[in-house]
Amino acid sequence: MNKFVGAFWAVLLLSGAPWLARAQPGSGDPEVVQVVPNFYLIAGAGGNIAVQTGPDGVVLVNAGSADMSGKVLAAIQKLTALPIRYIVDTSSDPDNVGGNASLSKAGQSFTQASNTGPGGFAAAGPATILASETVLNRMSGPVGKQAAYPLEAWPTESFSTKQRTMYINQEGIEVMYQPAAHSDGDVMVLFRRSDVLVTGDIFDITRFPIIDVDKGGSIQGEIEALNRIIEIAIPSIPLAWQRGGTLVVPGRGRICDQADVVEYRDMVTIIRDIVEDMIRRGMTLEQIQAANPTAGYRKRYGTDSGPWTTAMFVEAIYKSLTPSK
Repeated sequence: MNKFVGAFWAVLLLSGAPWLARAQPGSGDPEVVQVVPNFYLIAGAGGNIAVQTGPDGVVLVNAGSADMSGKVLAAIQKLTALPIRYIVDTSSDPDNVGGNASLSKAGQSFTQASNTGPGGFAAAGPATILASETVLNRMSGPVGKQAAYPLEAWPTESFSTKQRTMYINQEGIEVMYQPAAHSDGDVMVLFRRSDVLVTGDIFDITRFPIIDVDKGGSIQGEIEALNRIIEIAIPSIPLAWQRGGTLVVPGRGRICDQADVVEYRDMVTIIRDIVEDMIRRGMTLEQIQAANPTAGYRKRYGTDSGPWTTAMFVEAIYKSLTPSK
């Protein structure tokens, strides 16, 4: 990127252009940011929630945390009076699926029906919850054991293929399965006419990526998923001074573009390579942690407290690269 283009992007980000506006939640109600016409981001209710609206109703990507579902519903109802039709879960994390039951119950499915007695049926079932089959399995739990979530929160449709496609609100929607990244059940959602790609926790601009090794995540799968985002997202080139290009909605944080994902992918790849080299030299996890392989990125993405620390990120890379240890 030349100096002119780099300076131009800096001016856009600092000027608060609405299509790249930061979606930083305040205390209390979630913040609603318009991404493009008929497409919004709700931040501050757990993970980022994407909202597509149109004549057919509302499509959500993620439902946020359970304790914020009432405020999320109120925010959606300010955008449109039409019902929620679909909720797409990008993973089984509580801050993505916690609001499933409440928001689905408040919506109305295209396909589920309730018997109205003699004379027919009425489409009055709750909104459809769509996820990968792996997410359904994790939320419902093994047969005979306590499920992780109540039945009302489970996906009502699931798929195990590479992708599931829909056409809603005059827009093609691609729900793309990405195995072994943040977890083994991640999906990304591309809204083709809006040119918006929702990544879930595969891409999180606020921290190092969460790689849940116990749930099938891996550092290599994470990098492959970031590469797939880069392949799908179109940059505003050659007319970089014009508004355009694919907008990327991360799991948390501000709206991004392809260049942001490239920078993030490069960071993850560099740290992976450093840890991998240390492993080849026979260093233990403790020695690697002490050597600080995230130096240069720790201040921006790292933390020593909270649910996902820098040490946990390094350990996840180590476990991904040494699965037998």
